Amino acid sequence: MAQSAKKFFTVTQQQAIQEAIVHAEQNTSGEIRVHLEDKCSGDPMQKALKVFAHLKMQETKLRNAVLFYLAIQDKKFAILGDEGVHAVVPENFWDSIKEHLQQQFKEGKFTEGLCEAVEKAGIQLKMHFPHKRDDVNELKDEVSFG
Repeated sequence: MAQSAKKFFTVTQQQAIQEAIVHAEQNTSGEIRVHLEDKCSGDPMQKALKVFAHLKMQETKLRNAVLFYLAIQDKKFAILGDEGVHAVVPENFWDSIKEHLQQQFKEGKFTEGLCEAVEKAGIQLKMHFPHKRDDVNELKDEVSFG
């Protein structure tokens, strides 16, 4: 039987991912979420768009949220940034993070790869959306499941 998304990462691993999100967001006003599902029958980017809307990620003040979407059983993932992010970054902005994440996944380093990808996203977001003193955490940091 295939492993479910909710059981893919242990509680400790989920905490590590959440800590990576918290750490990454300390440097940027951007918001980062990680969402896991069992399956994605079509294009993972299209599914990520639906999840993004469901999680209300488009409601951030600066429209600078980023979603890491993973379909565990189908071995698909997508990285999706909101319109505020895409307005200021080049088209290939996520390519190096995607490539690194894909390589880590191939090596079975799921937690490490995801934590590193989140940290890299935070660094990239910091260039365009630096953290401000009055910044508020607009989205939950814990891993969500579909």
